[in-house]
Order: sequence, then structure tokens, then C-alpha cells
Amino acid sequence: MRVLVVDDHAKLAQAIAAVLRREGMAVDVCFDGNDALAQAAVSRYDVIVLDRDLPGRHGDEVCQALVADGGHGGLLMLTASSTIEDKVEGLSIGADDYLAKPFAIAELVARIRALARRSQPALPPILVNGDLRLDSARRLATRAGRQLELSPKEFAVLELLMAADGAVVSAEELLERAWDEAANPFTNTVKMTISRLRAKLGDPPVITTLAHSGYRIQGP
Repeated sequence: MRVLVVDDHAKLAQAIAAVLRREGMAVDVCFDGNDALAQAAVSRYDVIVLDRDLPGRHGDEVCQALVADGGHGGLLMLTASSTIEDKVEGLSIGADDYLAKPFAIAELVARIRALARRSQPALPPILVNGDLRLDSARRLATRAGRQLELSPKEFAVLELLMAADGAVVSAEELLERAWDEAANPFTNTVKMTISRLRAKLGDPPVITTLAHSGYRIQGP
């Protein structure tokens, strides 16, 4: 899952990003409305967390522009006001959800996950392929009943491959969906993550490499 966090309070934005990354999400951060639109124009996000009171371009204008463009995932607006009027106004301009500051970080994470599920094709709560099971909500993966100790990136890659239901997923798509903008597209980071994931999954191998195409997990 890839998330964009937009807030002019840099410490808060970075703190949110740190928590989301620990939850296995790929997170980009920017601090004003113009940068938010520029980021959204070049990257596809599952969820955009958007502060309403932004410099450069107000969060309401950013929200309306994103809705008009139609290429974004879920939009979660943050605001310092908790009045019903502000909430109604925020939702009326196209936000999918609305959260007043201060907020509990656990609630923010839960709302982001809920929005991501709504913005993507529905997936079963537990992905299963033969003896391989992945529970996204509990962040738990097992094979033949054995719990797999996966890093957040390994879990994200496995989730993307299993969700593809046998289709090939390119290295470029894995890099876009599981890593943030800091990832170097010319490194072998995807190949190395796949290699570590294969080792942890054990035998018989379940991830197939297709030369010049990508990776897939075939049905049992």
C-alpha cells in the first residue's frame, strides 16, 4: 500500500509516516498543497492523508483538484476543527473520510486501511494459495502452519503477489506499490527482497520469475 501524507507541520507528518512505515506501508511526505498535487500527478496512491489548512494551496482546493482528476485512491482529510459543519463541508468537497486533530494514531492507521480496501478491488480477508496463508489485517503469514517472520517489505511483496491471483507482477509495479519515492529504481532492491522472501518461504518454491516480465505465484 502506498500513502501520501500532506501536512505543513513537518514533525507531525514525519511521525505519521514513521508509524505507517512500521505498519508495512510505503509513505511519501510533502508539506504544502502545490507539492501534494505535483506528487499525486506522478505517483499512484492508495490513500492520501491531507491536512486541510495548508500553505501554498489550501487543502480544500487540493481535495477538489484531486477529485476532479479522478486518479487518486481514498482521501482522508485532517483538520484542527471537530465541528459537524466542518466535517460536512470537508466530505461535501470530495473527501472520503475526515479526522479531527488531535487523533489517536491507531485510529488513523485503521481509517487508512479501510480507505485502501474501499479504493481497490475487494479481496478476501485471508489470501490462500495451497499451504500459504496471508492475513493482511493481523499482518500474519504462515506456510504449512508455520509462521513466517517477514519484514514489512517482504510482507508487502508477498501480499501483492498473492493478491494478483496468478498474474505476473512486474518489478516496476512492485517497486511502485511497496516502496516510497526514496527507493532507487535502478537498484536490485526488488530482486534482493524476492530472494530473501523465497528463502523464508522454503520448499517447494512458490514464486516464479519470468524473464523480462516479473514475478508470480501460481495456483497450487
